Amino acid sequence: MSLDLKLDKSGDAVTVVVTGDIDMSSSPKMRDALAPLFQNNNKLIVVDLSGVSYIDSSGIATLVEGLQWSHNSKHKFRLAALTPGVKDVFEIARLLTVFEVFDTKEQALAE
Repeated sequence: MSLDLKLDKSGDAVTVVVTGDIDMSSSPKMRDALAPLFQNNNKLIVVDLSGVSYIDSSGIATLVEGLQWSHNSKHKFRLAALTPGVKDVFEIARLLTVFEVFDTKEQALAE
């Protein structure tokens, strides 16, 4: 399944709505979409993963890179709506405590 990314800007927050699989072939596309967001005045960047059924280590690496960019740029970087399969991968990698993870996009944007 090919990767589709949609940006939804609201005030000083931007949501990246991701649909499809994040794997070795699609993670560069995601990286290219995320990188410029940390150069802009977005105080909050939320990645909505509700449409993602599969993520591999390269996809995880891309999100970790986003987290590093957020620490360097003072932007907040949050993940929302992890599907069960994606959440399992984050649990196995012990990353649920590393990222700010929210059940819904709305919750991630509200706090």
